[in-house]
Amino acid sequence: MTAEDDRRQMAHALGLARRGLGRVWPNPAVGCVIVAGGRVVGRGTTGPGGRPHAETVALAMAGAAAQGATAYVTLEPCAHHGQTPPCADALVAAGVARVVTATADPDPRVSGRGHAILRAAGIEVAEGVMAAEAQALQKGFLSRVLKGRPMVTLKLAQSLDGRIATAAGESRWITGPAARTRVHAMRAAHDAVMVGAGTARADDPMLTVRGLGVAHQPVRVVAARSLDLDVGGALGRSAREVPLWLVHGPSAPAPDRAEWARAGARLFKVTEKGSRLDPRAILVALGEAGLTRVLVEGGGQFSASLLRAGVVDEIALFTAGLALGGDGWPALGPLGLDELSAAPRFRLTRVDRIGGDTLSLWVRD
Repeated sequence: MTAEDDRRQMAHALGLARRGLGRVWPNPAVGCVIVAGGRVVGRGTTGPGGRPHAETVALAMAGAAAQGATAYVTLEPCAHHGQTPPCADALVAAGVARVVTATADPDPRVSGRGHAILRAAGIEVAEGVMAAEAQALQKGFLSRVLKGRPMVTLKLAQSLDGRIATAAGESRWITGPAARTRVHAMRAAHDAVMVGAGTARADDPMLTVRGLGVAHQPVRVVAARSLDLDVGGALGRSAREVPLWLVHGPSAPAPDRAEWARAGARLFKVTEKGSRLDPRAILVALGEAGLTRVLVEGGGQFSASLLRAGVVDEIALFTAGLALGGDGWPALGPLGLDELSAAPRFRLTRVDRIGGDTLSLWVRD
């Protein structure tokens, strides 16, 4: 196989892995392609909830054809016994001759051991094929392992002059239907959608994926320090059908906690920082619960608190072709900056035209 063949088949595996985003947490979304005689004989992606693993699916499809074949895997095969045996052992048992991986797994239970098992069995191992692309795909999983928190994507939908609502609070709809469809696709590719209590009270949102025919829904997360939310609203009424997690402070009233628990919500108590919930504590709690990718959809105060804490990894900025003026609601609350050098900085990676709006994607610099 040539280097170009390796890249082509790894790109195939990365495409398979991408299908698992938002569906496989707490596990990484992995893709595997098995090639024998220049022909794909097996392929797989991580199953919903993280099982079965991609290698297991691909090997089952390949059957006896895996003997002497090359396996392309987007992440170093696991080397530990969990709910399933190690994938590295499965590749050895199947008799593959060569394994090509995109990136190593920093999980201490794996971290080089998967590659070592393969090499000890006499299997040729090539590492780092399309590593940058794989690490971008695995950003959520890598963040949870290395930082102890999920990756955070902040979604903002604003006017040309950076406003999210009129002076009277009207915000539906600033962007057009194509942009809203893209937002639903983004929700589907994240483990959870999170908003602050102010947005939950003002908009009474469902925070679900609609109109795409997907079979899964992200976890809905609301950061509500005092749990001052209407349990009879859209979130409370649907808490038993679609997962609802509420993050609150130590002072949240016990009766409110009990009422939300009866409604079907899962509650997380975290520490406060000043008069607000500690953003880092929120994300650590969500990471400990298994989340790897969180899409934050507002509001302005909550988004600003995450930016101040330095925990926003990416920004998806939708901009509509209208102006709302200085009396409109700003996209972000105060950041408390005295110097320009202290401003959170992001690097532009892509700009798309979405119907009559634009979507610019930024990553933390």
